Amino acid sequence: MRSHRRESSHCVAFSRLIQRRSNMQQLLILPVLLASFCRVCAGSGGWCYHSQSTCDHPCNVPEKWAGGNRDCGGKSQSPVNIVTRKTVRNERLTPFQFKNYQHTFKSVMTNTGHSVQVNIPITSTISGGDLSSTYKAVQLHLHWGKDGAPGSEHTIDGEQYPMELHIVHMNTKYSDLGTALRDPKGVAVLGFFYEVSKSPNQKYEAIIKGVESVASKNVSNSLPAISLAQLIPPEQKLTSYYRYQGSLTTPPCSESVVWSVFKTPIPLSMDQIKAFSKVQFHDGKSMVNNFRPVQPLKGRLVFYSGSAALLVSSALLVAALTTALGLSQPN
Repeated sequence: MRSHRRESSHCVAFSRLIQRRSNMQQLLILPVLLASFCRVCAGSGGWCYHSQSTCDHPCNVPEKWAGGNRDCGGKSQSPVNIVTRKTVRNERLTPFQFKNYQHTFKSVMTNTGHSVQVNIPITSTISGGDLSSTYKAVQLHLHWGKDGAPGSEHTIDGEQYPMELHIVHMNTKYSDLGTALRDPKGVAVLGFFYEVSKSPNQKYEAIIKGVESVASKNVSNSLPAISLAQLIPPEQKLTSYYRYQGSLTTPPCSESVVWSVFKTPIPLSMDQIKAFSKVQFHDGKSMVNNFRPVQPLKGRLVFYSGSAALLVSSALLVAALTTALGLSQPN
C-alpha cells in the first residue's frame, strides 16, 4: 500500500514538473509522457470504471477486473452488443407473468459507490418467458453516461442508450443471492433502456428525488412507496425482448445470469436523466459513465421473442383467409 502511495505522489510531482516547462516541443509530448508514467500509478485498489481511475485514485478498470475476479475473463460475460440480424427467433420466449409488480412497497435508495440501488422487500416474481423456474425480485440499480450522453451497458446494433435499468431476480428455491449465483441459471435480470422524452416521466418522481438525496458518497435515504410496474413499460409492451446467457456486469462477474433485454424503452426527460450525473463515487468524483464495455459473445446465440412477429403473422393470416374465401367487410 505504501509503495502505491509513493507512486501516486511521484506521479503528481512528475506532472507538476513537466507542466512548468515552457518549451513548445516538451508541451507537445506532455500528454504522451504523462500518460505513460501514470500507468505505473494505476492498477491498485478495488475495481472501478474508467471514469474513476486517476493517478491520485488508482483502481482496477474493467480491462483489469479479471486479475482479481477470474470469472470476469470468462466465456459468457455481459453486457453484449445485440446485432439484431444475427438474433435467432425463439417461439418459447412467450410473454412474462409478472406477479405483485403492481404492489407498492417502501424501501431505501443507496449510493453503493458504483450505482444507486433499491432493495425490493416484497415478493414480486417473474415466470414464463421460457424461464426454468419462478424468480423473485431482489434489487434494482441503474447505469448511465454523463449528462444524457450514451451510458447503457447493452447496445443494439452498436447503439448505446442514455441509461439502462436492471431488475435483479433470483431463483425462488434459493434464500440468498450469493447461493443463487453458484447456479448457472440461478439469477434472471430484466434489462430496460431509457430514451429522452420531451416531458418528465411523472412515475419517476420518487426515484429522481431519491437520486438527489443520495448524491453524496456513502449515503442512503428512504423512498416513498413505489411499485416495480410504475418503473417499466406497460405489460402489453413487454412481449418483445432479447434473451441470452450471461453474467453480472460488475465483479465478481458470475456467469449465472439469464438475461432478458426489452425492446421498448422507458421515457425520461433530459433533466431527469441528468440528475443521475450529480451522484458521486466513493472518492467524491461525479458518478458518470458507470457502465462496463460490451463483451464478446464467444459463440453464444442471442434469441428474440416471437410474440410480436406472431401477432403480425396472425393478422396477415386472417387477411389472407378473408381474401381467399371471398369475404368482405360490411360497408
